[in-house]
Amino acid sequence: MSVANSAVRRSTRSRSVTAGTAATPQSVAPSAAVSPAAAARRARLEAATHPVMPGPSTSAVAIGAAGTSDVACVTLANAYLRLDVAPQLGGGITRFDWRSEGAFEPVFRRCERVSARMDPNELACYPLLPYSNRIGEGRFHFGGRDVEVPRNRASEPMPIHGDGWLAPWSIESADRENVRLVLDRSDGDPYAYRAALTYALDGATLTIGLEVENTGRDALPFGLGVHPFLARDASTELSAPASGLWLSGEDWLPVRHVPAPPAWQFGVAYPLPAQLVNHAFSGWSGRAAVVWERRRLSLSICANTDYYVLYTPPGADFFCFEPVDHPINAVNLRGGGDANGMTVLGHGERLMRRFSFTVERMDMRAAASPHRAGARGRSGARGAKGARVRA
Repeated sequence: MSVANSAVRRSTRSRSVTAGTAATPQSVAPSAAVSPAAAARRARLEAATHPVMPGPSTSAVAIGAAGTSDVACVTLANAYLRLDVAPQLGGGITRFDWRSEGAFEPVFRRCERVSARMDPNELACYPLLPYSNRIGEGRFHFGGRDVEVPRNRASEPMPIHGDGWLAPWSIESADRENVRLVLDRSDGDPYAYRAALTYALDGATLTIGLEVENTGRDALPFGLGVHPFLARDASTELSAPASGLWLSGEDWLPVRHVPAPPAWQFGVAYPLPAQLVNHAFSGWSGRAAVVWERRRLSLSICANTDYYVLYTPPGADFFCFEPVDHPINAVNLRGGGDANGMTVLGHGERLMRRFSFTVERMDMRAAASPHRAGARGRSGARGAKGARVRA
């Protein structure tokens, strides 16, 4: 991959802080006596609210980043959250943290080392477009013709997750709490498209917007989603009510749709399964909650999609909860992709999806009753269905 476009720099209204240089708060006179503990707290606060947004020649990704990197990242931050985005790495997230008393707690799995040569599956989150998950045998039939989809990963026998997560994106605009990335794949085959990816912080909420426009000559079924790797410990619980799921074969392709068993309905916050789960759930309410009882932290997830894929690798310090608008191999299920959540887009037509992640510190009562906390985390309005727009 080529190095991403020159990094966006913060507005001149914000004071610049170079990596490795201490900043003196303007509100404290140089002669004022400040205890070491107070100085450390101020430094952490400064790092959280005024992070570095480096250019390609800056070695550190941002204040607090471990090691060095040859990838330019954009850091968004406010009083509650910190988000690091790597446009070059599929527009993916390398870090999404909750700030508590100057310390950072990972919400998504954190990348300890960021490199242009890293496997995208080591990211904290990446976009899924123009389809999610696997396409059986790399082909499907649509509009009276056979559509061939090339493999995109040497380790995978089938094409997976589209190509947006494997391409460098460009920065269209950015400020301290928002960034908009764009991707032009108009030369793609069979999927030719343009896409936009936005990340926005609003208080304790991260909102991700994903939009795709079909620039190809022929209509095709499109689908969107996001692939976050959420932090996991022994106390992690999930609530994500759904009515059904697709049972998978050894190749992870769906073979049969069944009602969700009570133990897998996640109607209240349950501990994550100890065994491997890698299934697409259907009839999702569009709301989910993750509870980390030990950390007294909860996460509310909202999306305007009807499906999610749950992946729980045994013994890992993460799990994947992927809001998507169609199941695995939707294009080859009965009725085709448009009968299974995907949207057929003609030339110039667009599809948009929104995903939000709201972090909340649980109070003592909620910490003593994690199931109740999970139910509380599911409250909130759900966005409208994905819009189809004619240009």
